[in-house]
Amino acid sequence: MDLGVVLQNDPPAWRVVDLARQAETYGFSHVWTFDSHLLWEEPFVVYSQILSATHRVTVGPMVTNPATRDVTVTASLFATLNEMFGNRTICGIGRGDSAVRVINGRPVTLAQLREAIHVIRGLASGESVEYRGSTLRLPWNPGSRLPVWVAAYGPKALALTGEVGDGFILQLADPDVVAWSVAAVRAAAERAGRDPDDVSICVAAPAYVTDGASSDGQPGRALAHAYDQCRWFGGMVGNHVAEIVARYGPGGTEESAGVSIPEALTAFVAGREGYDYNEHGRAGNSHTAFVTDEIVDRFCLVGPTDRHVERLRELAALGVDQFAVYLQHDAKDETLRAYGETIGPAVRDLARARD
Repeated sequence: MDLGVVLQNDPPAWRVVDLARQAETYGFSHVWTFDSHLLWEEPFVVYSQILSATHRVTVGPMVTNPATRDVTVTASLFATLNEMFGNRTICGIGRGDSAVRVINGRPVTLAQLREAIHVIRGLASGESVEYRGSTLRLPWNPGSRLPVWVAAYGPKALALTGEVGDGFILQLADPDVVAWSVAAVRAAAERAGRDPDDVSICVAAPAYVTDGASSDGQPGRALAHAYDQCRWFGGMVGNHVAEIVARYGPGGTEESAGVSIPEALTAFVAGREGYDYNEHGRAGNSHTAFVTDEIVDRFCLVGPTDRHVERLRELAALGVDQFAVYLQHDAKDETLRAYGETIGPAVRDLARARD
């Protein structure tokens, strides 16, 4: 299993670049960032500095969207970075969330997302594509290559991912939801005539390591603090899940695909009352009171190192190729170090033993 890291583009930008450099030193394969141009700094500017300061990591957004960025411009950005630094970029993409909601916009339709994937990947991979009645091409970098990984939760989005995505991004680490989601993506890939194993699987969630006692010597309080630092994530996931519940109902079924939505995904939003996107992705978010410790424990990786290793092994057995660590809390450096020096090697050692 590869390890990735997901960073917020909070200023100062040099701190984001430094965390990316640390991640590469610790053996992480991917560096991702949020893409919300009003809430945080512009990611593609920061990507150029990350790529310049590193040698091997693959860099890209988790996730961009076709609502706030013109798809031809997005393709050109990736192709330019590939020309400058080699083919070390990746495009995570979805229908649009914080970047869209904060300007009172709406996520794109799945049909629009499908077209965006085709145009961005084609143009940034040296191909000619048909778009709005014209044949387009980026002739200045025919050697560029760009994988596109799709973020999805609902049945139809999961089906789209299996049909056209190079990879699948699931932003939560609950094993039951992971198993259901991966099965849905793979089934869709097979129906589309693709090899399901050609779709890379990425699970992304906050990780907080609680080895050692807190400053007052109380391990219990250290764990409680970790839960509070990761509680924002349940609120973020809740935005997407609330849309699914509104469309299908709790435990609903997507009739056209015959897919039942697991209660493990939908039940937790019952107490959700609203969300302020100005607090999006931030520890201490005041709109996440409905997110219990049990939900944090299911959706995130919290606890001592052996608990992280245990969950990662479980995810790997479900077919997960990459775990991407969200670093939106007060222990960024400590988490990177624990994953680089202890947790990552333990997971890789297990994989070698099985091989």
